[in-house]
Amino acid sequence: MHAVAKRIEAGWRLRTAFLLSLTLAANAAWPADRMEAALTVTQEAAGPRIEPAIYGHFVEHLGTGVYGGLWVGPESSIPNTRGFRNDVVAALRRLKVPVLRWPGGCFADDYDWRDGIGAPAQRPVRLNKVWGNVPDNNRVGTHEFMDLAEQLGAEVYLAGNMGSMPPRAMSQWLEYLTSDSADSTLANERRRNGRDQPWKVKYFGVGNESWGCGGSMRAEYAADLHRQYATFLRGPTLKVASGDGEGRDEVTETMMARARDQMDALSLHYYTVPGPWEHKGLATGFDAQRWALTLKTALGVEARISATEAIMDRHDPARRVALFVDEWGLWHDPEPGSNGAFLHQQNTLRDATVAALSLNIFHRHTARVKMANIAQMVNVLQAMVLTDGPLMLLTPTYHLFDMYQPFQGATPLKLTLQTPRYRQGGIELPAVDVSGARGADGVTTLALVNLDPDRWARVLTNLAEPVQGRVLTAAAMDAHNSFAQARTLVPAPYAAQPVNGRLSLELPPKSIVVVRTLSSNLVNPSR
Repeated sequence: MHAVAKRIEAGWRLRTAFLLSLTLAANAAWPADRMEAALTVTQEAAGPRIEPAIYGHFVEHLGTGVYGGLWVGPESSIPNTRGFRNDVVAALRRLKVPVLRWPGGCFADDYDWRDGIGAPAQRPVRLNKVWGNVPDNNRVGTHEFMDLAEQLGAEVYLAGNMGSMPPRAMSQWLEYLTSDSADSTLANERRRNGRDQPWKVKYFGVGNESWGCGGSMRAEYAADLHRQYATFLRGPTLKVASGDGEGRDEVTETMMARARDQMDALSLHYYTVPGPWEHKGLATGFDAQRWALTLKTALGVEARISATEAIMDRHDPARRVALFVDEWGLWHDPEPGSNGAFLHQQNTLRDATVAALSLNIFHRHTARVKMANIAQMVNVLQAMVLTDGPLMLLTPTYHLFDMYQPFQGATPLKLTLQTPRYRQGGIELPAVDVSGARGADGVTTLALVNLDPDRWARVLTNLAEPVQGRVLTAAAMDAHNSFAQARTLVPAPYAAQPVNGRLSLELPPKSIVVVRTLSSNLVNPSR
């Protein structure tokens, strides 16, 4: 604790004068209609710790997410380690990726794990029938993916094929991966393919989106099939059942009523689609109305989580079964000129704001939500990283995840927020959203989001000590990084000092501010 304090204070000495000058300049320029909010922070836990797996990621064989994004092959002139790009892996390692879901998604529902083992030159070429009917030579298969997970230091979450593969094949895949038997034919096959020691597979998805691309199943049939497949998945792995992704409570109800004893977790999928499915709109070039609609849609995940939790609580009052939001994020129309089946989209300040609001919501539901996986990691949907040949850039969503790292494993705190409203057309939302948590080192982290794209917000707190952190904001709602200007939108330093014993946090329009403080010295909110 003392060492942490010294490091924080050293940083303050170097930057306080500069940061305070910025704050004073900003305050002087504030319009008269700035918003006023009030935040009361307590030291009382609001729930169990924020599992690091809530910051999980999702990799699917889709577009250039794997080939050309993560993977360039060992023969590439782009620096790589056993085929995976060094620059991309290094960037992702800085995020401390806790868990990685693979190979889908809908791709998993037609995937035969045996296609991706053995000598690469002898692996079959299959058509990716879900995403563009393009050929996949299976160069990245089980061994390669497990190597990537080890390079990242991430736990493994495999999505098994319950849509088109028998349960025996799923069971054999798990044995191939995890058996340490000297007599197992499957374990010895793995050894011949280059891996002596078994791998650890912490999570195994028994199917994916069984209501849709995973088999178009009725909930009753999916529940019965889950029971069958899960019976044959023996070994130390957590079994995840395919749950709702269409806002249908009956799917959750049926899965919990019929199959709760055969699952360790139930999945929930929630995508933020800022408009009709056929006209979602591009990631850039949107107006204030689309900004507000997008944020309103993103906040809707809390209602879905609450409804799902209520059903799960009736069937599982001890909360043994976890809820995994294992696909979430913004889904825009593909970039003009790109292959529409590749789901390639730009990533802006709006995406980062949606990520912040979503993570804040997950923090509020830690009693049941134990994992979340943003879709997806590289070049697809709400990606952390974009690549173009040898070029690479970090997106605003990447920077948001980086700013939120202190929340991994921290304990959420009870907070009281009084916030004005943000109105745009017929849409009304809270103007400020907040999350707070205390880490094992005793440091309190606060994340505050100003949803209003035009007005500053001043948040008066009951904190009595200075804070430092970072702010992510820009003049334009669709500010983003490009390969020509890769640092257009990056976090900037942020600091604030108490005035008359109370700390006030000034939030620029459309901004995310994350600050940290060692203080447990709280003033009476009535002062």
